[in-house]
Amino acid sequence: MCIIILDMDKQLKAYRFRIYPNATQRQQLAVEFGNARFVWNVALFARQQARLLHGRVDLGERVNRKTGEVRKVTAVDSGALDAAITQLSREPGYEFLKEGTRGSLTQTLIDQDKAFKNFFEGRAKFPRFKGRDDKQTVRYQLDQRQVARTYSAGSLLKLPKLGALNVRWSRIPDGTPKMVTVSKDASGRYFVAFGCEELIRPMKPTGQTVGVDLGICDVAVTSDGWKSGNPRHLKRQLRHLKRQQRRLSRMQKGSKRRAKQRVRVAKIHAHIAATRADFLHKTTTAIVKRADVIALEDLNVKGMMKNHALAGAIADVGMGEFRRQVEYKARWYRREAVIVNRWAPTSKTCSGCGHRMVKMPLNVRAWTCPSCGAVHDRDVNAAKNILRLAIEPKQPVGNGLLRVEGTLNLPANVVGSPGEARTVAEKFTHGARLDRAA
Repeated sequence: MCIIILDMDKQLKAYRFRIYPNATQRQQLAVEFGNARFVWNVALFARQQARLLHGRVDLGERVNRKTGEVRKVTAVDSGALDAAITQLSREPGYEFLKEGTRGSLTQTLIDQDKAFKNFFEGRAKFPRFKGRDDKQTVRYQLDQRQVARTYSAGSLLKLPKLGALNVRWSRIPDGTPKMVTVSKDASGRYFVAFGCEELIRPMKPTGQTVGVDLGICDVAVTSDGWKSGNPRHLKRQLRHLKRQQRRLSRMQKGSKRRAKQRVRVAKIHAHIAATRADFLHKTTTAIVKRADVIALEDLNVKGMMKNHALAGAIADVGMGEFRRQVEYKARWYRREAVIVNRWAPTSKTCSGCGHRMVKMPLNVRAWTCPSCGAVHDRDVNAAKNILRLAIEPKQPVGNGLLRVEGTLNLPANVVGSPGEARTVAEKFTHGARLDRAA
C-alpha cells in the first residue's frame, strides 16, 4: 500500500479488491485495455523519436485557465500528445479509439509523464512498451459531483461504459475515492484499486521495544526470542512450477494450448506472491502491535542478491517488502521504526559484554562468548544488538569497547545517520570494513 501523510491524523490509504465482471464488461474492458496500451505505446514512440531527432521542439505557449500560468508546449508534452490522439481518433482506421472512455486515455498520458519524471529523478527505469500479455491497467476518474450515484462503500461501484461492478468487498473503506484503477493480471484475474483519505486510529502504547533481525532460516527474529519461521513459499511450489514451465516451453507458440498453459503457470506465480504477501502482512502487523519502538537493520538487499547461492532464498523472503510494511504501519499507528546501520557487527558481537568474534560463518547458528561465557542464538543475539543500537544511538555496545579477538580494540560503530557511519568507516582499511560487516 502507498501511504501519503496529509496531516496529523488523515492519511491516504490504498485499497485493492477482486472484481468479477460479466461477459459484456469483460469485452468492454478488453477495449479499454487495448486503447490504453495503444496510446501508451504511440506516445512513448513519439517521445523517443522527438528526443532522438529534435530534442525538445517548441510548439508555442499554453495558458492555464485557472492560474493564468504561461508555459511552453513541446512535442513530448502530454497535452500536445492528448490533442494528437484526439485528432488521430478522427482518422480512418482509428475509430476504435472512440469505443473506450476518453478520460482513460488522458490518464494514460499523465501516467507516462509520471513514469518519465520518476526515471529522470532516479526512482525508476526507463518506461518500456506494453504488450497484450503483460499486466493490463486502465484508470478512471470519478466525477465528485455525481459520486453519490456511482460509489457507495461496500455496496456499489459504477464506472463509465462498464456499469455496476461485482466487487468482493473484503473491507469497507471510510473515505471516497477520486480515481479508480482497473487491472487484469497474467492469470486472468481482475482487480480494482483506489485510495481514500481516512483517519487511522493509533494503537495504544505498550511500553515495549523490540529489535528485529531478518534472515533466511527465520524471516524475522525478535530480541525477546520470538521467531516467525520461514514458510519458503517458492520452494514449496518449485517442483510443480518447474513441471508446468517445462510443459509450456514444449508447446507451439501461438497455439491455444500454449495460451492455456501460460495461464496455468501465471496462476502458480500469483499463488506464490499471494501467500508471501499474506505472511508478510500478518508478521509485520503482529510486530507493530506488540512494541512502541521497532528496530530494523538497514540491509543491502540488492547487494545480497549478488550471492547466487542464496539469491533465491533471499528473494523468497521479501526483506525489502518487510521493511517497507513495518515503516508505513509504524506511521499509521504512531509507532517508531528505527533503522540501524548495516555496518554494525550485530551477529558476532556478544549482546552481554560487547566481545566481538573475528569470524562468524553462516553455518554457526549458536555460539558461546569466550569472555563472559554466555550462550547465544545467532539471530536472537543479533536482534538484541540491533535493539541496543537503536535505543542507545550514542552509547557503545557492551562496556565501552568492542573487543576483537586477534586485533586492536575498536570503538563501537555508533549508528546514527549514514554520514556518521561513513565517517567511522573511513578510519579503517577496506579489509577491516569488510570484517566489520560480516
